[in-house]
Amino acid sequence: MQIRRPAAIAFAAGLIAIAGGTAGLLLTHHSTPALRPVAAGVGALPAPAGPIVAPPQSAEPAPVAAPASLTIPLIGVKTNLITLGLAAGGAMQVPSTVSVAGWYTGSPRPGSIGSAIIVGHVDSAQARGVFFRLNTLKVGDDAFVKRADGTTVEFRVTKVQEYLKDDFPTQDVYGPTPDAELRLITCGGAFDPATGHYLSNIVVYATQVK
Repeated sequence: MQIRRPAAIAFAAGLIAIAGGTAGLLLTHHSTPALRPVAAGVGALPAPAGPIVAPPQSAEPAPVAAPASLTIPLIGVKTNLITLGLAAGGAMQVPSTVSVAGWYTGSPRPGSIGSAIIVGHVDSAQARGVFFRLNTLKVGDDAFVKRADGTTVEFRVTKVQEYLKDDFPTQDVYGPTPDAELRLITCGGAFDPATGHYLSNIVVYATQVK
């Protein structure tokens, strides 16, 4: 994926509105796609409409510690994880810089039952983002989340999908799962120079292996 720098627009990989104008990475509010140029504003990844964790089981496991960092050796990712909540409009927040990824606190902690959500930027007009090479991951590749208590949980990629912004499968990405899973999300696909937006999202699905 090449970084594009249209003369009239400095664009960023954006997931949500970031006041103040740092490059954002945008997932989608179905009607508002993609990586936004700073001057064009930003949209947001929609918050899940239903439960994001699996129904309680008879033997509920002990809570796990909050995530602290993410490492994906095959694509050179090594980043601290910031925490992301919801913006005033109800959309998911995204990191205010392209250099770090963030864990959405409305999702399970990595290693807990359900789909843990981590998002990051693909690039900006000035630099590659933390998830610049996310779309090159393959089934069987590994990602590691280190937690605040020093433990590490390993996830293995099961699927890598590209979705048009207007066809983002919210339930598939956020929906309950019977085991501990991870979703890594950024922007990608075709770039529209007329709007300064990427037209798709990249979603990596992974399942805990240990």
